[in-house]
Formats: sequence, C-alpha cells, structure tokens
Amino acid sequence: MTERATVDMWFDPLCPWAWMTSRWLLEVEKVRPLDIRFNVMSLAVLNEGRDLPEQYQELMRKGWGPVRVCIAAAEAAGPEVLRDLYTALGTRIHLKEYELDEKLFTEALTEVGLDPALAAAATTDERDEALRASHNAGMKPVGTDVGTPVIHAPGPNPGETVAFFGPVVTPAPKGEAAGKLWDGVVLVAGTPGFYELKRSRDLGPIFD
Repeated sequence: MTERATVDMWFDPLCPWAWMTSRWLLEVEKVRPLDIRFNVMSLAVLNEGRDLPEQYQELMRKGWGPVRVCIAAAEAAGPEVLRDLYTALGTRIHLKEYELDEKLFTEALTEVGLDPALAAAATTDERDEALRASHNAGMKPVGTDVGTPVIHAPGPNPGETVAFFGPVVTPAPKGEAAGKLWDGVVLVAGTPGFYELKRSRDLGPIFD
C-alpha cells in the first residue's frame, strides 16, 4: 500500500478561488494517497499598508473576522477542526452569500460542534499574533506577491517540500480529472526554476 502524504493548504475564507481549490483538493484526496490539512492565512494581513481601492479596503476590514474565528477555533479544538469549519464558513459565504457577521460565525461554529461564543474572537485582536504566525508559515516559501490559495506539498525528492500559489481553476475537477490535475501541478511545481503558468480568466468561480 502506498504511504499517504500530507498536503497543506492555506486559505482565507473570503477568497472564492481558494474555496474552489479546496473543493478540488478534497476530490484529489479521494483518488490519490494524500491527506489534506487546512491552515489559515489572511488577505487582511497580506494587504496591510497597500494602496487599495476603498471598496477592497472595506472588505479587508471585514475580513479580519473570519480568520480570527478560525484561529480561535483551532486553539479551542485543535487545527484539525479547520477542515470542517472552513467548509461550514465557505458554504455560507460563497454559496449562500452570508454577510461576514456574527450570524455567519455562530452558525458555522455550531455546525461543527464548537461553542458559538467563539464568534466573539472576530472583534478582538488578542489572537492576531497566532494568526500572523500561521499566515507567515504559509506565505514565506512563496513570497508576498501572491494571495490564496497557497499549497505546500511533498516534492519530487524524499524529504523535500514544494510550495506554490494556486491552482486557480473553475469548476473544481472531480474524480480522476482532479487527480490528473494534481499530478500535473506537482510535476511543474517540482521543476527547479519553474515560476509561472498563467492565462487570462474568462470565467468566474462556478460553485457546483
């Protein structure tokens, strides 16, 4: 039996493209010997000090809430809870179009069996040091000119890890198609000196 490997993904619940990637990774887990582990990064942290349009600045201000709640949940129940909490949050944010408010947080926390009082973490900075540490752990190998999703995966050589932004894909491939995309992504990411493969997007996220 092939030994299962761990793949880490860093997400911000705000990002629809990270959501698409996460749904793809969960499909990959079914057809390749991988276990997906979810970690928190923050677009609000990433964009601190940047000159952004006012509308995006407002989104970043609201964006502190979801990631702070995720960190509080991980501290309360262990980082493995992020897998289900991200699904609970993302389903409400991207499919049901919830506002980023207490209703979103309390419902998601309750769904995964956590104390809804953890929603209070959204409005306090007491866990921001832990948030920044998680963010930096994900972003350091890929730099700050990318956002989310960020993936850390086993590299082509034993003990080696490759880190990369993406893939940005819609709709999320399923079944063996998901596995084939994974094989290709890891192949190019593991190639020394490979940095970018990109084309203009002509579709938005398709949440199917």
